[in-house]
Amino acid sequence: MQSKSLRIRIGGSLQDQVLYDVGDLKAPCHPFRKMKDGLFGFSKGCLHMQRWDELNQLFNRTRAIVSFGLNALHGRHNIRHNAWGGAWDSNNARDFLKYTISMGYQIDSWEYGNELSGRTSIGASVDAELYGKDLINLKNIINELYKNSSSKPTILAPGGFFDQEWYAKFLQVSGSNVVNGVTHHIYNLGPGVDPNLVSKILNPQRLSRVSETFGNLKQTIEKHGPWASAWVGESGGAYNSGGRHVSNTFVNSFCALLWHRLMGKGVLSVATDGSSSLRSYAHCSKEREGITLLLINLSNQTDYVISVHNSMNMKLTVKGKDINGESSLSRDIKRAVSWVGSTASDGHLTREEYHLTPKDGYLQSQTMVLNGIPLQLAEDEGIPKLDPVRVDVNSPIYITHLSIAFIVFPNFSARACVV
Repeated sequence: MQSKSLRIRIGGSLQDQVLYDVGDLKAPCHPFRKMKDGLFGFSKGCLHMQRWDELNQLFNRTRAIVSFGLNALHGRHNIRHNAWGGAWDSNNARDFLKYTISMGYQIDSWEYGNELSGRTSIGASVDAELYGKDLINLKNIINELYKNSSSKPTILAPGGFFDQEWYAKFLQVSGSNVVNGVTHHIYNLGPGVDPNLVSKILNPQRLSRVSETFGNLKQTIEKHGPWASAWVGESGGAYNSGGRHVSNTFVNSFCALLWHRLMGKGVLSVATDGSSSLRSYAHCSKEREGITLLLINLSNQTDYVISVHNSMNMKLTVKGKDINGESSLSRDIKRAVSWVGSTASDGHLTREEYHLTPKDGYLQSQTMVLNGIPLQLAEDEGIPKLDPVRVDVNSPIYITHLSIAFIVFPNFSARACVV
């Protein structure tokens, strides 16, 4: 398997307890083991260089872009509650980076610590001023060790839940052009053991909170670290491995594979004055002309009929048909788009539709249905074919309740979309 854009992040909850078995390590390097008083209930663990070599063979074969999370607690100690103090011992990380460079391993970015950010920290926290000074130290190490390299990896931080005051402080202390990507984590459904996960997933107001958090993060970066960009380092709905019989079912899905195949990097703004239960997203199509819409109907009682008007400004008129009545709303994609062909002589134009529903209408089904056909692994256990249906481009789009649809308009041209 090879991928042009697969990014692998190595890190997570236990990364701040990992020792690297290289150089002048002055501590025993043993595998993780259960430990009652340890951080997250585990002892410190070891990454042997043989294992690191094997991982890099995998990265090379898959052409993966690698982000690696470094231990930010090495040398520190717990001072009260979950607060950790003392100086960061950077020697082990330095030796690990030296070994990585000597082997020619390509690391796109180094991330410093995991979920150590102030009031929103998980397990352990580090003062924002200490953390900012550590980043300066890490930047100096990277500049020194990579001075003869053709490419220099970037620094990501802090890989935690957003705390505005803490994030602003570490950016102020670390200073200009130290951090390249400001990472934050999103688990907006809360703990996986919550019995109300399904209702949370279908609540559009709750889902919209993510954009509020991202907006606050973006403002903080613009004010205190305009040289950096905002990243989502982790996201997964419900934390602690998700919810049983929920996270691995249709209700918590949107088909990432179709997103990867159809949605390009160019994002078109979508505005609506209608129901928030019909979520809409528009992107330039991936590696082809046209645009692709993603429509998610969270309503359990309303189907939508969408008419697409052929005009310089693509307008989606949406009518919602409720079990107990009818309502209507309108949406506009706020980006000038037009038909590639606009007259009858241009021939019959079609669009591609991928409609996803749960098997037998059961939201917590583990079988997804594409255009009426249940998706199952191929005989060789490979990915099944994901074929669209093609319909006249002028015909209405029907979005049934509790369903997902990717709609590809190959004959639309948007100024923001250049293949």
